Parts: sequence; C-alpha cells; structure tokens
Amino acid sequence: FVVPFESLHLNCIPILVHLSAKTCILPGRKRDFSPLSWSEYFEAMEDVEVENDNGKDISFTVAPISHGPVLLLLHGGGHSALSWAVFTAVIYNRINCRVVAMDLRAHGDTKVKNSDDLSAETMAKDIGKVVETLYGENPPPIMMIGHSMGGAIAVHTAAANHVPSLLGLCVIDVVEGTAMDALNSMQNFLRSRPKTFKSVENAIEWSVKSGQIRNVESARVSMGGQVKKCEEPLNSPGVSKSISDGIIEEEEEEEEEGESNHKRKKEDDQEVKKETLYTWQIDLSKTEKYWEGWFSGLSALFLSCPVPKLLLLAGVDRLDKDLTIGQMQGKFQMQVLPQCGHAVHEDAPEKVADALASFMVRHKFTEFKEGFLW
Repeated sequence: FVVPFESLHLNCIPILVHLSAKTCILPGRKRDFSPLSWSEYFEAMEDVEVENDNGKDISFTVAPISHGPVLLLLHGGGHSALSWAVFTAVIYNRINCRVVAMDLRAHGDTKVKNSDDLSAETMAKDIGKVVETLYGENPPPIMMIGHSMGGAIAVHTAAANHVPSLLGLCVIDVVEGTAMDALNSMQNFLRSRPKTFKSVENAIEWSVKSGQIRNVESARVSMGGQVKKCEEPLNSPGVSKSISDGIIEEEEEEEEEGESNHKRKKEDDQEVKKETLYTWQIDLSKTEKYWEGWFSGLSALFLSCPVPKLLLLAGVDRLDKDLTIGQMQGKFQMQVLPQCGHAVHEDAPEKVADALASFMVRHKFTEFKEGFLW
C-alpha cells in the first residue's frame, strides 16, 4: 500500500563507540575486506518520517543523545550516511557534540515517493524537514557538514535558511569551478565502474584497489550503503559479463598465483547462477539533469552564507576565482589535506576531525572533551 509520507533514514552517534582494531598488513597476507556493521560506529539507525506536501501529521520517536551542538552530516553522490562512520567515531572522541548522519533522497535506505527528484531545491528542503521533525521549533545549534554533492546541498540548504539554528558550515572537496569542469567527463567515469559485484566484499575490495576509498576501514563500513542486491536475473548476459570487472587481484601475488587466480576466476564464472549479485544502490548516470543545478553558482552562494565557514580540499588546485578572492578577504577558512582522494573524510578521517574540531573550538561552538590532548 502507499503511505502518505516520505521517510528519511538517519544514523545517530553512540555514547560509547566501539572502534574496530587497525590491522597491520604483513607481507604475503591478504587484507580483510569483510563488511563492518554500522553498529560499531552508531548507536541507533532510525527512520525519520517527515510531513509530505499534503501536510499530513506524522509521529516519530527519537532519543536525544549526548550534549553539545549537532553535527549534521551530508554524504556525496552515490554514498550513504555510512560514509561518515569512521569520522564520526573520531570526532566524537575529540569534542562535545551530537551527530546525525542522514541518507539523502534516493540514497542508502531512504524511501521517498519521488526518488527521481534530486534537484538542489528539493534536497535542501529535505534537510530542513528532517531538522524540523527531529527538533521541532527550537532546534539545537547545528554545524552542517557536506561532502561533494552533499557539500553543495549543504550550501543550498544554508542559503535558503532551512536550518535556522545553523552555527557554521563545512564543505569538503567541492567547489563550483572544478565541479562544473568535471561534469563533461562524469558519464565516462561512471561507465568505467563495474556494473555488478559478486559480493559486498568484492565491492569493498574494488573500492580500495581502484583508489575510490583509500582507507580500508572506511571502505568496509561505507560500501555496504553504496550497493544493493541485484534485481536483474542472474542469468542475464549483462550481469554475468560484468562480474569479473569488479574483481581486482592482488598485484603482488599475480606472478606467483597467476594460474590459481585464473582457475578461481573460471570457477567463479561457473558459479554465477548460484550467487546473489550486487549492483549500485543508485544509478548516478540517470541524475545528470540535476548536476548543473547542484554546482552552478555554488561559490557565490557559499560566500553569501552569513555563518563561519570551513572549506576542506584534497588539493589547492581545486579553488576557483571567486573562492580565491574570498579566501584572501578572509570570508572563510580553508585547509588543504594532501595525499587524500576525493573522499577526504573517508581517506583521512582523523585529519578531517582535527580540522573540524579546531575550527569549532576556535569559534567557541563547543569544547574539547576532558582528557583529550590536542
């Protein structure tokens, strides 16, 4: 049956965080690409039901957690709230804060009536509705943090004043000039990715070895929110042909185990019909008509936001003219985190947490946790 509301999935940070151990990779030993559960990083995963355009009243239950300002985390295109898992565990140990990481529409576990509408305006309104539903007319101070597409949506949300209690804004590795220049090659990039994976482990392995996510722990928890079980029949030629595209053998083992790898691949292909395959949670190629709307005019919108602003980049070459002038005028703080890929907060969660914690404490938004040595 059809219910008259839209549901947006979100994660809440734990009071006590269980961190998975960092594994030392010894020569000759294979890395562990098994998935990590969200429950190792978040205390709860709740559905937040918000009012739809018909104004239906929806009831919900949310338990308040911890104290301090809320960090509202918005993921990039194709990712999910789990993209923030490792960062969440790190930042929570540094400063007094609450964390809400939400799945944006058509991403992760979010279910909406019109999942095809990914316009900046609609997604910005979603953020405002979630905040209103969670906190009512008196929301706590909120620091909004967005990566890539999520960073663009954070700017649109702030500019439209959908979050009236906004303290500050942090945008991670997205600027108008670079984003607009990259749009022409985006479809080629999306076509270059595997269409299916044999398992979530296979997807995790691909993400690490292709450099999409350079931190193994981040990939192990994040990729589970990026892929889903295939709805296409397993005997479809399109599915079986692309399975091996998602398998990247260990380079250091290729010479010694070439024959065994070939044999394993052959056996894998023979087992195709017995396996459940995984594909991308969202087909980003079908969202092309919204790309320009996400990024066009973004620099001016960012600079116009009246709250303190932090821009974190993987490279200084990403700055466009407007932002270069704005940075020289002191309109925002910028920090470059080298040796990271585009998924900066996943590749280097501790560096991003350090930068954000320093920014928030400097602006007196919060305090370092007792016992934390800066």
